[in-house]
Formats: sequence, structure tokens, C-alpha cells
Amino acid sequence: MRAILGFLLVLFSAWANSQAFPNKPVKIIVGFPPGGSGDFLTRLMSDEMGKDLGVPVVAENRPGAGGNIANEIAAKAPADGYTVLNATHFAVNKALYKSIAYDADRDFVAVSRIATGATVICLNNNVPIKDLKELIAHAKANPGKLFNASAGYGSAPHLASVLFETVAGVKFTSIQYKGGGPAAQAVLAGDAQVVFATSPTVMGFVKAGRMRALAVSRPLASPAIAGVPGAQEAGLPGFEYNFWFGLFVPAGTPPAAIKRLHEAAARALAKPDVRDKIALQGMDATPSASPDAFAAEVKAEVPFWEKLVRDSGAKVE
Repeated sequence: MRAILGFLLVLFSAWANSQAFPNKPVKIIVGFPPGGSGDFLTRLMSDEMGKDLGVPVVAENRPGAGGNIANEIAAKAPADGYTVLNATHFAVNKALYKSIAYDADRDFVAVSRIATGATVICLNNNVPIKDLKELIAHAKANPGKLFNASAGYGSAPHLASVLFETVAGVKFTSIQYKGGGPAAQAVLAGDAQVVFATSPTVMGFVKAGRMRALAVSRPLASPAIAGVPGAQEAGLPGFEYNFWFGLFVPAGTPPAAIKRLHEAAARALAKPDVRDKIALQGMDATPSASPDAFAAEVKAEVPFWEKLVRDSGAKVE
């Protein structure tokens, strides 16, 4: 009888613990340094989800290797809901890097998309090109003579420029910098003429008249990037590139914890002030309807990202 009671006590304790999620701080890891879009979204979601979950939610930057360091740390974390990863699509790094120490298909479960954004195509002010059609015409007439400052292999600006070259039928000479900030500075200095960049990186320079924005990487203008036409509106139909960030947890995390995290994220992203803060960063809040819906979206996008990396010809050892 005592053994049975002990067994029941263990079962009840396990049940109580599962019902209590979360009962200690949650950590959201991001594989990018402070100051960028990924860092901003991680800190915003940490603050807002903490209010909903009733426990501290801490943002932790683990930059390096295009996000692979953070991904590996999260993949090896306990599958209990207390470690969350904010990441972009894993297919990019799988296609780009020769070797990675985790298997995204096996090691992660989707929770929710957070936000989606477009890149902005900008020029150095001294380049005598007024709009996107002129840029394409000049690039076609002078293949490889325009220098494109990129934010590193696999970054949103790098992949946006690769897709642009394919759709427009042009070729830049791309130079990889260590992030969007240095790439923008190269264009300001005249070391490069073109930059594909996330909105926060360049719109301050555009508004100050130090750089010229030609289009965003969507067919139509984005309300979050005021005053810049969409690519179709500017003369390049068929060009669309969006980057996104989303939340993932280690595989094996209890469904109840995943559900609770998704609910907290969705409620945070439904708040008008949160959506406004994301819009100021040039992105749109895009919560997923459910973890399963996000997982299906991620799976459906794999061929697109793999092809884009292959087309770029980039490989990282």
C-alpha cells in the first residue's frame, strides 16, 4: 500500500509540475548581436511575454556563425519550455554551411512566427541613378561594375540581392561585410554603390538625405517603410523577398508548454503598441495561428530558401 501511495505521489507531483508551467524564468536565445532586428524583437517579446506568463523572460544574445551558435545551444537545451530560440529559417544555414552541429528537422519544434520584414534597396547619393529602372538598365550595361555592400553570407541583405540579380537579370560585384551596419557605412563612404538592407539599418540615413532609397523588396510599398515604393511599383515585377523571425523550442518540449508559449506570443503581438513598435523597425507583426500552422509554413518554404542559397553560389566552411 505504501508503495502504491508513493507511486501516486510521484504521478501527482509530475502532473502538478506540468500544470504549473511556467514556474521559473524563461530564456529566449537569439543568434545575433545587440542592435539588429533579431535583438530588438527578442527583447520586445521577452518583455511582453513575461507579462503574460507571469515569470521573468530573459533575452540572451549568442551571436556567431550566422546564428548557428545560438541554434546549437538551443538544440542541446532541456526540452522543458524554459529555453526558446528566436531564429530565421533553418534551411538557409543548412544549405550554406558545410557542417552544422544540429539537425533542425529533428531538434526543433515551431512555436510562432513573430514578424516579417522587407529589405530596402539603397544607393550612394553620388551615383547618377534616379530610380530602380535606371539601376537595372545601368547594371545590365555594366555587368559587375556596381559594387553591392552585403551584410554577410546567408543574411537577409545577401539573399535579397541574389534574388534581385536573378529576377532583374543583372550582376553586381558583392562584397561581404560583418553585418548590415558596416555595409551601410561602406555605401555612405562610396566604397560601394548599392546596398540591400533592413529598414532600421538605412532609413535614418535615407531620411537625413545621406542615402537614396529606390524600392523595398516587395511588390507594393510597405506601410512600415514610409515613402519608398514597392519593387513592382518601381518597375520590377516578380521580385519579392521577405525575411522573418520566429520562436522555436527543443524537440520533446511538452505540448502544454508549447501551447502556453504560443498563446503568450500571440497575445503580445495583438497589442497595438507592440505592433507599432515593430512597425517602427520596418517590420510587420505576423503571429502564426498555431504552432502547427507555423510548422507547416516553415516546411513549405524550404525549397525557396535552399534554391536561393544555391543560386548565390555561397558556401561557408
